[in-house]
Amino acid sequence: MNKYYLGVDLGSTTSKAVIINELDEIIGRGITNTRANYSVAADIARDEATYNARFSILKKKLEGEMKARPEYNKYITDLESVFQYEQFKVRLDRLGEELLKTSYSFFKDEETREKILNHLRFIRKAFKPKIKYEYLYNNLGDKNQFFRDIVSEKYNEEVNKLDPSLFEPLMTVWDKSISPAENQTIQFNFKELVHKAMDELLVKYKNLPDTALENTSVNFDIEMNLLKGNIDNVSESLRQHIDEIADLEFNIENMTGTGYGRALLPFPQECIRSEILCHAFGAHAVFPETRTVLDIGGQDTKAIQVDKYGLVTSFQMNDRCAAGCGRYLGYIADEMSISLNELGPMAMNAQKEVTICSTCTVFAGAELRELTNLGEKREDILGGLHKAIIMRAMSLIARSGGVFNEFTFTGGVARNPAVIKYLTQLVRDNYGNDIKINIHTDSIFMGALGGAMFARRNLQIDLPNAKSKTVA
Repeated sequence: MNKYYLGVDLGSTTSKAVIINELDEIIGRGITNTRANYSVAADIARDEATYNARFSILKKKLEGEMKARPEYNKYITDLESVFQYEQFKVRLDRLGEELLKTSYSFFKDEETREKILNHLRFIRKAFKPKIKYEYLYNNLGDKNQFFRDIVSEKYNEEVNKLDPSLFEPLMTVWDKSISPAENQTIQFNFKELVHKAMDELLVKYKNLPDTALENTSVNFDIEMNLLKGNIDNVSESLRQHIDEIADLEFNIENMTGTGYGRALLPFPQECIRSEILCHAFGAHAVFPETRTVLDIGGQDTKAIQVDKYGLVTSFQMNDRCAAGCGRYLGYIADEMSISLNELGPMAMNAQKEVTICSTCTVFAGAELRELTNLGEKREDILGGLHKAIIMRAMSLIARSGGVFNEFTFTGGVARNPAVIKYLTQLVRDNYGNDIKINIHTDSIFMGALGGAMFARRNLQIDLPNAKSKTVA
């Protein structure tokens, strides 16, 4: 029986899980937003990693056949997206139940309540097909968007189409319903859900038009065309392999928990490790020449020096507030009424960097409004804000010992293009052009990866005492 190892990184904004095999290969990744119930967040991340691992093992098993028959690759990729949609539908039904419950408890007047319920039914009916389309045709499941964010965006769109007098009651119902809905652990039956996804795929491909409609994003590539004319045969050919993977028993030999909320994980104490150790170990695993690691997470920033084995030799950490971290960026996005994903691209359009006096979350809103009133463009304000975040991080790096080859950037903020731009610029300016800067698609999973690797090795090490001070 194969042995697998689990690492869970319970961050302040996102919870990540990674499953590796005995060769340290990542076979499963899971991510969700961290909610009020840390245990639920950890369970969901772990479950998502397990589902992803099943699909990864399936692809590995059929690797040779997929090279010879590219439609197999397309089918399995699409199947995972539709599987995620089937999960989404169940969660949406749970949210519907909460919206109904909230409406009955909040609106005592029967006429008002029925009016709100009718609008809620209309809203759900309007956005559900749009989300289904995104999952089936645009791989929404691969974009690491969370249930709350997906539904919130579509819900707000529909509410804003209605009479303005309905905005407050409908948003009140939403606010009171979303947390109870997403804090429910749902036990999905993988085999049952994957069979539903297979049925959905049959319908999808049999209903595909012969050509793409104008102004649609359906990608009629070679694999899709091959699959369109052969969907029944492909589905039946793969069914036995899919069932074998569905019945596969996952033996988690050992696990390690880490992250900002690691003390709240339902893990034995001996299975908990510092996030500094785990990020360093994970970064070193992906980039073995790593000597300096910068992790900007939701709640804190860590500058870490490592040796040739990936073990921490010194570090500096800002953990007294969320200044300059993911939470701060989220607050700025809320102040500007845009999504977190829009911040970086907007900052990339800056013509200049407006001087930001403070990256303190408490004063961010007031300073933002003041600069806007002075006529500064939002793009330029965001340019200055992103640069200020990196300048703060560079100070931590300097205190930890500086930048040595190679330099690896981890954490969720590593996905922000403006952060990457200013980080690269300031590292080059301060430490020269010869420094190799590593940024990976799995940067957000580095802590969980390091945790899984600690679990496989069962290492019992701790942080060094030297230079291990925290700063504000």
